[in-house]
Parts: sequence; C-alpha cells; structure tokens
Amino acid sequence: MRIISGFLKGKGVFPPAGYKARPTTDFAREALFDILDNEYEFDDLKVLDLFGGTGAISFEFISRGVGHVWCVEMAPAHAAFISSAAKELGVAEKITMVRHNVFDFIPLCKEKFDLVFADPPYALDGLERLPDLVLGAGIMHPGAYFILEHGSEHSFSSHPAFVKERKYGHVHFSFFEATSE
Repeated sequence: MRIISGFLKGKGVFPPAGYKARPTTDFAREALFDILDNEYEFDDLKVLDLFGGTGAISFEFISRGVGHVWCVEMAPAHAAFISSAAKELGVAEKITMVRHNVFDFIPLCKEKFDLVFADPPYALDGLERLPDLVLGAGIMHPGAYFILEHGSEHSFSSHPAFVKERKYGHVHFSFFEATSE
C-alpha cells in the first residue's frame, strides 16, 4: 500500500506475507482524508489511531503534517511492523507505538486528542461499544471527531454524538463529535 498525500506521498508500506490485518482500502482512505482535509488543519494535531493494523492511517496522518500520532495495536507482530516501518520512513519521532488492548488502554489514557480514528476488525465483539467508550473517556478535546470504520452490519445513526456516515464500497465511516467537557 502506498501513502496517498503529503511529504511521504508515494512511499510504500508493505507488510510481510501472511500479515493478518485488513488495511483500509486506498479508495476509502483517500475519500476519508478528502473529508478531513476540508475540516481540519493537520499542522500539529494530536491523533489517536486505535487498532493500528498496518499503520496506514497513522502514516497518512503523519505525512499530512500532524504533530504526533499515538498508534494502539495489540498484536506484537503488527506493533513491531508499524514501529519498523516508521523508522524506515524516517518518522519514528512522530509516532508513539502502544502495544495494548484498545478496550483496556482507553480508560488508562491520560492524553487529550484532536482526532481519534478506529479501524477494528469488523466482526470484533464489543465494536458497538466503542463510541461510548471513546467519547466517555475524556480523551478528546471538545468538537473533536471520533471516526469509526465499520462494515454495513452496524449503524450508529441513532447515537447522540453521531454526526454523519460516509460509505465507500464495503467500508463505512461513522463520525461522532466530542461534546464540551
């Protein structure tokens, strides 16, 4: 997979054969960042990438100028790959790799973020709890987006913090907005 835009544009991130993560498709990733480009100034943002997988989303944010990305990934091999890829891309100082279970990490997190993105396995037990967990943890600045990637089997449109949903093939992005503290 290749980074779509920014100072790393065109650079490849290639997980080894047998890698078990499902990366966000290039088409969906490009569409997501087109939306975000219109709503955010990326310079110096603090971003949390939950279920880091291949690191594609983290690297795309870094390439577009965010200040720092915290990437949470539980699988040791995936976390090691993301760390290694960050070094190869020369951006290791822009990413904090956290090897932890997302559901356990969120209540422990003491940082505040300008944007939180989550791309869990679509069949993950507890996926429907993620908006409440993230939005209720006090880890987001007021007005910040929590973006959840999911399949068509879930709908979050009745959630009180739901803002919008965008669909790109089988990929759905639900956007939620953090309320004031």
